[in-house]
Amino acid sequence: MPTAREELLDAALSALATRPWTSVRMVDVAYAAGVSRQTLHNEFGGKDGLARALVREAVDGYLAGVERALGSAGGTEDRLAATAAWTVRAARANVLVRALLTGCWSERLPRPAPTAALGASPVPGPRRADPWPPAPAELLRRAGERAVAALDTERPSHDPQALAVTCEIALRLALSYALVPAAAGAEETAPLVRRVVAWAPDAGGPGAPPPVETGRAVSGTSPRAGARSPRGSPGRSRSA
Repeated sequence: MPTAREELLDAALSALATRPWTSVRMVDVAYAAGVSRQTLHNEFGGKDGLARALVREAVDGYLAGVERALGSAGGTEDRLAATAAWTVRAARANVLVRALLTGCWSERLPRPAPTAALGASPVPGPRRADPWPPAPAELLRRAGERAVAALDTERPSHDPQALAVTCEIALRLALSYALVPAAAGAEETAPLVRRVVAWAPDAGGPGAPPPVETGRAVSGTSPRAGARSPRGSPGRSRSA
C-alpha cells in the first residue's frame, strides 16, 4: 500500500503533467493524494520541499533504471545498449528526467532553491535529505560509475580507464537521442550503441570501425565506413 509520501509525489507529478509548477497548489495536491495539508507539510515542509523531493525521485528512478538495464542478459554491448535505450525512454517519459539529463529546465518545471540557501527548517532531518539536483555531468558520472561497476566483473582483464570511456560514450550517444529524438523510437539507440561499443578494444572489438551496410559493399578499412551511422529498428518502450 502506498505511503502518504508516495501518494503526494504521485499527485504532484500528475498535477505537473497538466499545468505549470507555478500553478500547482499544495491544497490541490493534498486533496488529490487524499491527505491533509498538514500531512503534506510534515512530509515536505512546503512547496519547495515537495519540488526537491520530486527531483530527487526522478534522479533515483533514473539511476535505478540504469542498474536494471545493466543487469540484463548479454555481454557488454547488449547491456550498454539496454542502458542507452532506457536513458532515452526515461527522458521522453519524464520531463524532470529530461531536464536533469540535459540541463534544459522550462518555466513549467519545479526549480527548488539550492539546499544550502534554505537555512533552518522545522522539517525532520530525514525529510531534508532531498538535495539540490545534480548537474547533467554529475548525473552522467553517476550512471557511468554504475556501468563500470556492473561490467567490471565481466572482463577482468580489461583496461578500467578504457571501459569508463566506453561507458561514457554510450551514455552520451543516448543523450544525443534524448535531445534530438529519432522518429523510430528509443530502441533505435541500441543498434548504434552496440556498433560503437563493438569498435572499442576493451569491449572485445578490433578498435576500428566495421563495415556499414549502405546497400552496396563497403570496405571495412574505408574511412567513409566509419563516418556513417547505422539505423536501428524501433522497439518496445517503457516509461520511467
